[in-house]
This record gives sequence, C-alpha cells and structure tokens, in this order.
Amino acid sequence: MGCAVSTTGEKAALARSRKIDRDLRAAGEKAASEVKLLLLGAGESGKSTIVKQMKIIHELGYTPEECEQYRPVVYSNTIQSLIAIIRAMGQLGIDFADPNKADIARQFFTYASSAEEGELTPELVMLMKKLWQDAGVQLCFARSREYQLNDSAAYYLNALDRISNSTYVPSQQDVLRTRVKTTGIVETNFLFKGLHFK
Repeated sequence: MGCAVSTTGEKAALARSRKIDRDLRAAGEKAASEVKLLLLGAGESGKSTIVKQMKIIHELGYTPEECEQYRPVVYSNTIQSLIAIIRAMGQLGIDFADPNKADIARQFFTYASSAEEGELTPELVMLMKKLWQDAGVQLCFARSREYQLNDSAAYYLNALDRISNSTYVPSQQDVLRTRVKTTGIVETNFLFKGLHFK
C-alpha cells in the first residue's frame, strides 16, 4: 500500500511540467532584466534627442551609412533655420545692417524654394554665408527666444563650410542635433548596466 508505480504517461507529463516550469522561470528572469522606458512630453521637448543619445552612448552610435542618411536632414534644418531667422526679422522690426542684404535674402528665398529637398548648392551656401554674417541677422538670432527656432541653428550655420563640402558625412554630433518631426511610436533597444532597455 503506499507504493505507487508511475506509468510512462505520468512520467512524460511530469517531464513536460518541469520543462514548462523551467521555461517560465527563464522568461521571468529575462523579463526582470528588461526595462520598458516610455518617454512622454510636448513637441520639441527632447524625447527623440534622448533616444539618439542612448544610441550613441550605449550602443555603437550611428554607422557611417546611417550618418549619410542624415545629410539631407542637416541641410534642411540649416536652410529652415535661416529662413526662420529672416522671417522673424520682419516680425521683430529688425533690419539688415547692410541694406544690400535684403536683395540677397530674396535670392536666398528663391534658391531655397527651388532647391531639391535636402540639397545645398554652392550658390545657396554663398547666399547663406553672406546673410549669416549680417549684424541684423545676428541680432535677430540673439533674440531667438521670441520666436521658434531650432536649437541647432547656430551649430549648423557656423559650420556651413564643413557641411557644404562635397565629401561631407554627418558626424555623430551632427546627427544628434538634427530635428525631424516624430510621428507615431518609435522603439529603440539598448543595454545599460546589464539591463535591456526597450
């Protein structure tokens, strides 16, 4: 009495049960090392920038191919920044220090509107340099808190020679400073101190 003989079916069921228990334990350990991080915030509050920083710091950063894909974004951000500054000059009642720069600004708007998206022609660069050097443009830039302007405006406009070079490939810093409107949900994975962030 007290002794029982297991059948083959019971042994198989017990083995399956133990395997399921092991799998559940392993899944639990994996889930414990996975952290889900949700970034919420208003538009242009830095959510995408944080994600880019995590990729640069905790992964291997952007590959040269990925950086190359950001070149049109760098160009577009640079052009749009100068457009925003010049438009704000009218709103803030700031004149060009050199009256001839008004004609250059009109030429710039013409070239900028007809340029291919993400293209920076030598003519456009020349006009942009002349405008960026104007004291009136610099005054308007100094008052950028009074209108909407990308944080990276001065960074790119001060680097016109570098970014307009035909061999230009955006650096990690250039990529970090790009501004692209994010729509929808973006998921990025990175490791930090043995934890898998998602």
